[in-house]
Amino acid sequence: MRNSSARLPQLNGDVFITDGGIETTLIFEFGLDLPLFAAFLLLDSEEGRNALTAYYRRHAAIAAHNARGFIFESATWRASPDWGERLGYPVSEIERFNKRSIDLMCAVKHEFPRLNGVMSGCIGPRGDGYEPGSLMTVAEAEAYHAVQAYAFADTQADLVTAITMTNTPEAIGITRAAQSAGMPVVISFTVETDGRLPTGQMLGDAIEEVDAATGNAPAYFMLNCAHPDHFRDTLKSGGPWLRRLCGIRANASRLSHAELDEAEELDDGNPEETGRDYAELKAMLPHLVVFGGCCGTDHRHIEQACLATAPASISI
Repeated sequence: MRNSSARLPQLNGDVFITDGGIETTLIFEFGLDLPLFAAFLLLDSEEGRNALTAYYRRHAAIAAHNARGFIFESATWRASPDWGERLGYPVSEIERFNKRSIDLMCAVKHEFPRLNGVMSGCIGPRGDGYEPGSLMTVAEAEAYHAVQAYAFADTQADLVTAITMTNTPEAIGITRAAQSAGMPVVISFTVETDGRLPTGQMLGDAIEEVDAATGNAPAYFMLNCAHPDHFRDTLKSGGPWLRRLCGIRANASRLSHAELDEAEELDDGNPEETGRDYAELKAMLPHLVVFGGCCGTDHRHIEQACLATAPASISI
């Protein structure tokens, strides 16, 4: 079991990048079928593993070329018990997929011996990433997400990252599951066009609630699956909680989540605009150290983010 208090290299002040919208890239660029947006299914075929390897290799090369650290995020956003059951896989197989995802990323990392690479096990929401649906209790969320947390603890993963969290009980439950497994944890909330969580809770209140319930257990917090226009004002008016926000994985599209759900074509925005947005956010909040993408973004957006965010030397 890991030491969940271990300091992560991305908290030493240097800028790290991570990948873009893995599912949308695999579907729209690679032409792959991902039932229920489940990228972890690709781990079960040679073609799928080759696609994932190419995906990670392309992003890692950008980081290596620009002398930046890189956070490898596993293709396991859907690799949890309920989603696995819907796809016909028992829990034992879901555990296997989570472990194999880390092994594949480690193999890519070895191709870049000078790269400061960090292995992150991705945990997604039990329900939809846009709608909170029926909220679990904290205890229910902890029990549910422990499957992935403990699977990652049995690998070379450095941390777990909960992506597109829509509500605080689930975020608290994941944090406690990670603590129990001895894994550092990062919580990334998704927000709507008004800068609030899908539950209507203000972002700052959500971060403060998770910290209060867990003794500041998350290593840091992130924002994802929203365009900077949707949360820029929230960040400008924020309070002390902003120091806990250390990463952004923004959408390229300005569409709302409801509009994205209805869209038949990918809205990949403008990569250069993504770079300008990230440069502005970095100037606003110099302690931001992790930059990546979400829906509609790919290696072009990540490269622009990499070029636009100057290295920092700020201790968090």
